[in-house]
Amino acid sequence: MLSTSLSWWRAALPHLGDVRSFFHNWIVGLQCASWLLLLTWCVGIINHLNGYALNEFGIYPRHTDALVGVFTWVLLHGNMQHLVMNSTPLLVLGFFVALRGPWLFLKITVLVWVLAGLAVWVLGRPAFHIGASGLVFGYFGFIIAIAMYKRSIPDLVVATGVIFYYGGMIFGVLPGEDFVSWEAHLFGLLAGVFAARLFSTSWVDSGTRRPDRSQGV
Repeated sequence: MLSTSLSWWRAALPHLGDVRSFFHNWIVGLQCASWLLLLTWCVGIINHLNGYALNEFGIYPRHTDALVGVFTWVLLHGNMQHLVMNSTPLLVLGFFVALRGPWLFLKITVLVWVLAGLAVWVLGRPAFHIGASGLVFGYFGFIIAIAMYKRSIPDLVVATGVIFYYGGMIFGVLPGEDFVSWEAHLFGLLAGVFAARLFSTSWVDSGTRRPDRSQGV
């Protein structure tokens, strides 16, 4: 009886390790997305208290003195409603991207943030472009594209759920209201697809195989 029990526990331990790794990935993913959202809200509150004066540091295309906006535009919003509307998709889609590990999440975020920002600065309309929606579109593009490249069941399940709940946002890449930066949406989406292509063969594989316990958030 004792020998049978020990054999059962030996067989179960690897599966218990998989369960621990699964929950570890989810906790780390939620932490990464939450820290990004917290940073966005901290800047949003400071901006609100200063009458949105910080929006002058957004992207104004082809103006060299506004090039700094490439590094700040995601954190700036026109009003609190704008910030609130971007918060849920930023947290949810950011969480699914962050499941691949904090280091890879950082790389994808920086790539989409800067690449989309530069594209808006070069090709956008002459107006201030601000808001986290460009990064949200980048996460959306990454999630859908990585599912197409890898064709794994978990990636396809996540992509299907994202399309079901957020698929309508794809129309945001089309010109519409003057106060909506469809350019940021379009270039964010393309940057996310590019990130998926860039990371699909090496970093994504290593990021999804096991949690990176050496990284902090």
